[in-house]
Amino acid sequence: MNDYILIVDDESRMRKLIKDFLTAKGYSILEAEDGEKALQIFEENEAKIKLIILDVMMPKLDGWSVLRQIRQKSKVPIIMLTARGEEQDELFGFELGVDEYISKPFSPKILVARVEAILKRTQGDAKEITNCGGIEIDKEGRTIKIDNKTLELSLREYELLVYLVENKNIALSRDKILNNVWNYDYYGDSRTIDSHIKKIRHKLGKKGKYIKTIRGVGYKFEIK
Repeated sequence: MNDYILIVDDESRMRKLIKDFLTAKGYSILEAEDGEKALQIFEENEAKIKLIILDVMMPKLDGWSVLRQIRQKSKVPIIMLTARGEEQDELFGFELGVDEYISKPFSPKILVARVEAILKRTQGDAKEITNCGGIEIDKEGRTIKIDNKTLELSLREYELLVYLVENKNIALSRDKILNNVWNYDYYGDSRTIDSHIKKIRHKLGKKGKYIKTIRGVGYKFEIK
């Protein structure tokens, strides 16, 4: 397996725990003990790093700062680890472009399952380009374009928009969206979806109107 995963955590025991479970699945691992080291390793190995597991509270440079800098030039999937578990922290993370958010303590097996799910979705073999209302979706390249301009979307934003488009004209409840896009039982506030929808609409510009809010239900992608 040629998938490299960067583990960033100042606790050596935590890095070893995650590394042991991931190497058992065949993944190659890179490690960093602080934010500055993480950015250095990412810059040197960007082409081969397929996913980052990033702790929030670290010396020198915290996880939020690392996330911001990486997102300036890369869409690499990022799973944030935090001991806080506060709803606002989670929403803040998604706003910055986090793809998954896991609060400590967590089950290493669940973490591995989420890593595998993300890599499967981002490295799928779908060779399909669809155009819906001027929104061009390239599933092989995992990109979305409008007027030949590529939108800057996080993994979760991309998957949510694709899900809405593929189910156009269908009213989708928030629970259904969570189960299909987040791909696991999510117990947080449904405002997580609302936050993502708001960002997607903004990035779609005039075409953001295609995403309709269905009061008391959820959302629907509809072109009229």
